[in-house]
Amino acid sequence: MIRTPDLSFLSKHWLLKLLSLLIGASLWYFVVAEDRLDLTVTIPLELRNLPANLVIGNQYKKDIEVVVSGPRRLIQEMRQQNISRPVDLSKAEPGPMVVKNDEDSIPLPGGIAVQRVQPANITLLIDRLARKDFPITPVTKGKPAAGFVFESLTLNPPQITVTGPQTVLEKENVLKTSLIDLDGLDGSGTFQVHLDLNEALLKLIGETVIEANVTLKEIMLRKTVRGIPVGSREPETPAKFAPATVTVEADIPERIVQVTPELATLFRASAGVSADRTGNEVPVQVRGVSLPGHTPIVIHTVTPDKVRMQP
Repeated sequence: MIRTPDLSFLSKHWLLKLLSLLIGASLWYFVVAEDRLDLTVTIPLELRNLPANLVIGNQYKKDIEVVVSGPRRLIQEMRQQNISRPVDLSKAEPGPMVVKNDEDSIPLPGGIAVQRVQPANITLLIDRLARKDFPITPVTKGKPAAGFVFESLTLNPPQITVTGPQTVLEKENVLKTSLIDLDGLDGSGTFQVHLDLNEALLKLIGETVIEANVTLKEIMLRKTVRGIPVGSREPETPAKFAPATVTVEADIPERIVQVTPELATLFRASAGVSADRTGNEVPVQVRGVSLPGHTPIVIHTVTPDKVRMQP
């Protein structure tokens, strides 16, 4: 006698069984059937715990390229995270230090595998942190315009203090400015100039600008000027004097001498007037005319230095 199989168990708890089937299928999809992805990502190098008296003295690659493999979902989640390659420098000492990048050095989420890391090694040059004062020397070219001579040049600041790798700072003792062009300059002034830095210092402190204060001096000519008329120091009291003119020896700006046909017009001579001093000698005062934009005239002697009032 053939017995019919009892399939009644299939109808029992069918809802739970259906739910279990759906859960199993979902797990299979996410774990087994989900697409796997190979992706190249850039991960920054994170230097940690560098002692305060040390510094990295070279330019190094601050990112590494990592080829990772894993389920698409995990890869996408990983890209949202701030993952870095940590490097512990707490035991660093001056000298070269090789950082080896392998799959174990990168903290990736579970389920993601590292296929390749590039570069495999990074060399750090550990140096002592130093501080040094550098005096600055100005560098000039050219000559001022006619009628002027170069007198002085001061820098502000006259020196700068730089903090950085000891081996870099030891290579220089003095810093220089870029060329300061004096050619044709016709007056004193303040200029912004860059420092002429080598590549290592330029990377360390960047473009640096200072002030250059240039002072020019007008060329002065010693001249004897005759025929300067003597007038009354008191305009309301006209007077005549003997002699009627004086001679001066004075320093006059060269450019003024070249454009002034009668040098006596550059001076004003006067004497005091007093009724009870008629016939007596009175002192003569001579001054140079004020010339805007020029060095004042300097009077050395006046001849004669006294005159007589005429009745």
